[in-house]
Amino acid sequence: MTLEATALNTADWRREVFALYAEVRDAAAAGSPALAHAHWRTGRDRLFAGHPASPLSPAARQAFAGLNIAPYDPAFRFEADIDDDGAGQLMEVPTGTDGVVPFERLGTVSLDGGASGGVGRLALWRLKSYGGGLFLPLRDGSSGVDGGSYGGGRYVLDTIKGAHLGERGGRLIVDLNFAYNPSCAYDEEWACPLPGPDNRLDVALPVGELYAAY
Repeated sequence: MTLEATALNTADWRREVFALYAEVRDAAAAGSPALAHAHWRTGRDRLFAGHPASPLSPAARQAFAGLNIAPYDPAFRFEADIDDDGAGQLMEVPTGTDGVVPFERLGTVSLDGGASGGVGRLALWRLKSYGGGLFLPLRDGSSGVDGGSYGGGRYVLDTIKGAHLGERGGRLIVDLNFAYNPSCAYDEEWACPLPGPDNRLDVALPVGELYAAY
């Protein structure tokens, strides 16, 4: 595939992801987070199975029967305030293909209360390079465990690439059911900043996209 075709395919993938998350936000705002999650799951399966920018190899796409995503659990949906704990901290992440990616910490979100009883606190980051955007990765007790999630961690929000669940009343929506594996989990050619110490949870999360080799 030519460089031009690869660039166009990647741009189209991002357009598709932005559109998918817009539909997810609309469905959730209408009072149906579980239906929004089902739509997100169907959309990701469609992209992975058929889009030319899918991180799956052509052979893997032919055998692909869907991503391994846990059933929706409303106990892991949070509306979180952003406090200033750690605000201004800088993080520079070296990647294999994109050089050093700079982030600035906006603060911390507390994922407490609700039916789950809470899971802890996570650093919220802003991409400092062109385009900006919120970035909320996590690594939890299921990461790298057999039958669990990807060992490198997952993303919940990455708004520069479209993964955004919105806000409500000035609070950030953090729904861990939408935690997903970065593309590098399936193809090492992708550059993926991974969670640092302030984005790690001790608890094993039973929701979101789990890891499977395809």
